[in-house]
Amino acid sequence: WLQALRRRCDETGALLILDEIQAGMGRTGLLFAFTRYDIVPDILLLAKGFGGGMPLGAFVARRGLMQSLTHDPVLGNITTFGGHPVSAAAGLATLEVLLESGLIGKVQEKAAMFAERLRHPAIRELRRAGLWFAVDLGDAEKVQKVIRHCLEHGVLSDWFLFNDRSLRIAPPLTIDEHEIAFACDVILDGLSAL
Repeated sequence: WLQALRRRCDETGALLILDEIQAGMGRTGLLFAFTRYDIVPDILLLAKGFGGGMPLGAFVARRGLMQSLTHDPVLGNITTFGGHPVSAAAGLATLEVLLESGLIGKVQEKAAMFAERLRHPAIRELRRAGLWFAVDLGDAEKVQKVIRHCLEHGVLSDWFLFNDRSLRIAPPLTIDEHEIAFACDVILDGLSAL
């Protein structure tokens, strides 16, 4: 459907803007998730993992589009940190580490470990894109109970703002197999306590 959306944007002159603030920087097993779909956005948004722990975001577009935004409309003052050199250096270092360390290449293997371990009758469906999981419990109250259980036992989790019936799991790319096992055990214990 993304290819159809790209074509429709081309037909109508609309800009295709993709938000990879959470999906980018290797989270899905590719540096950028959109590359899986053989499309190129007109504008790409990056942040979170892009800064390697420092406050950094990016609005990425081709030169001509960026030039037009200096006057049609003027978008020159839409930044909080404005290319701060420390944040920019952290972003560059993050990119270098991601490309040279092999972390992205291990995402699917680590994701498979989660998928293999996260089996429980309370789970209606497990959806994932690399190390980004939606554990569908079908009930927002159950999700909140599991999140509380996880927090009490040292595992940070969340829900999706657009889907409060699914537990959100998005571990760092550096997670190892022992941490995966620990996190899954805590989640499964929380599910069993429902």
